[in-house]
Amino acid sequence: MKRVLLFLATNLAVMLVLSITASVLGVNRFLTANGLNLGTLLAFAALMGFGGAFISLLMSKTIAKWSTGAQVITHPSTSTELWLVQTVEKLAQRAGLPMPEVAIYDGEPNAFATGATRNSSLVAVSTGLLQSMSHEEVEAVLAHEVAHVANGDMVTLTLIQGVVNTFVIFLARVVGYFVDSMLRKNDEESSGPGIGYMVTVIVCEIVFGILASIIVAWFSRRREFRADAGAAGMMGTPTPMVAALRRLGGLEPDGLPQNMQAMGIAGGKSWMALFSSHPPIEQRIAALQSAR
Repeated sequence: MKRVLLFLATNLAVMLVLSITASVLGVNRFLTANGLNLGTLLAFAALMGFGGAFISLLMSKTIAKWSTGAQVITHPSTSTELWLVQTVEKLAQRAGLPMPEVAIYDGEPNAFATGATRNSSLVAVSTGLLQSMSHEEVEAVLAHEVAHVANGDMVTLTLIQGVVNTFVIFLARVVGYFVDSMLRKNDEESSGPGIGYMVTVIVCEIVFGILASIIVAWFSRRREFRADAGAAGMMGTPTPMVAALRRLGGLEPDGLPQNMQAMGIAGGKSWMALFSSHPPIEQRIAALQSAR
């Protein structure tokens, strides 16, 4: 319940900030007496689409810590914590990255990387993953997450999300205006958008949003293959990553909040492959083995 409330509160705060910004800039006044101002609408859509995506990116580390309860290791107090910090430091050096923050959180087997930039990243692993894998397998998972940071996947995914959000917002309002105009074409007394506009915009945002999520999910699956290959490169062999994936295939690699599923080493099961943020484990293993 705490995670759900935090997610809702964060999104409401982001929408409030963006709405105020749109009002101050005047880009929310795209409906005029002369019709739809496409230039202003595009500016509004870009502000809402990219603004939400980038605010979420900037807050990603904080939200990740809050939602998972991850505790950053500042001063290792156990041999496991010391090994984790030293391993991430070694992998980061191999990838040419500054030292990320390292954290542990209670949960089912999983791990994630997040952060607004390559210079400000967080790599976290769950207690379930540490308990169920060997050191070599955990190191492969850590290498996978470091590869995400090195590839700039968080920023790239944010840009893609911003683009699709912009088109969803823009097209939904264009279609909404067109439908509303058709419904009111014989009503000379009416002025401004009617109920047809509002209903059509809501329906179109849902439909276009579903289609847009397929695009984002496709990229998310592509980046998992790249991160697996990056981990194999850092480890010098794909064998540990293959072993880690096989281990994950026999576990329940979930336990992350819904809004963070794409960040993990393995996502939850999806009712349709098109909407899955992660490829099937067997496909990832096959890709690693074919690259030998």
